[in-house]
Amino acid sequence: MPEDTGAELRSSISAPPGGVMTDEVGVITGDLELATTCADGAVEVWIRYAGADEWYRLSAADCRLHDPRDHEALHNALAAVLNRP
Repeated sequence: MPEDTGAELRSSISAPPGGVMTDEVGVITGDLELATTCADGAVEVWIRYAGADEWYRLSAADCRLHDPRDHEALHNALAAVLNRP
């Protein structure tokens, strides 16, 4: 995950059945950490295995917000959808 990209939020999640698709390594499963960054309304979504160093991009999840103040709501919605232990 790039450094100094603006506001960053993180959540611990458990992957849903079938895992989550990443751009770099395909599907990952298990206990994960979700991170979103927002700079000038541009949101990037990252995911990694809990406790790992390497981050991966969550496929097709990046977006642009009309109002950057919606970053927290978007992050919480992603965490809620993806966290299905």
